[in-house]
Amino acid sequence: MHAPALALGALFSATAAIAHLACIAIGAPAYRVMGAGERMARAAQAGRLQPALVTLAVAAMLSAWAGYAVSGAGVVGPWPFTRPALVLITVLYLARGLAFALLKPLFPGNSATFWWISSGLCLLIGLVHLYGLLAAP
Repeated sequence: MHAPALALGALFSATAAIAHLACIAIGAPAYRVMGAGERMARAAQAGRLQPALVTLAVAAMLSAWAGYAVSGAGVVGPWPFTRPALVLITVLYLARGLAFALLKPLFPGNSATFWWISSGLCLLIGLVHLYGLLAAP
């Protein structure tokens, strides 16, 4: 597989995971800055468990995706089903980046800034992964 692109994709996914964990640690102000919506921020501020659990699940998924990209880059040994997993991860990143207009009505509390920035980043990460997969021998 093409090591530099997939290593970069891993770095992007890991950074996104850390940003999500920071939201849990910082609380409501971080949810607001990240554009998660006032409902999520208020729930975190009230000490409800749901925002942390949802955010932790997203961080765990992003961490696993980073692990698969590192494996695909050859930085660590092979993980099970590395190539099919990377194809699926790439498709999901690209779909999330391109389909935000369809997803936006499902999460009305999220800010427009959230949708544009997160969708742009997902598209970028998906394209980096796609390049890494297509450049692979």
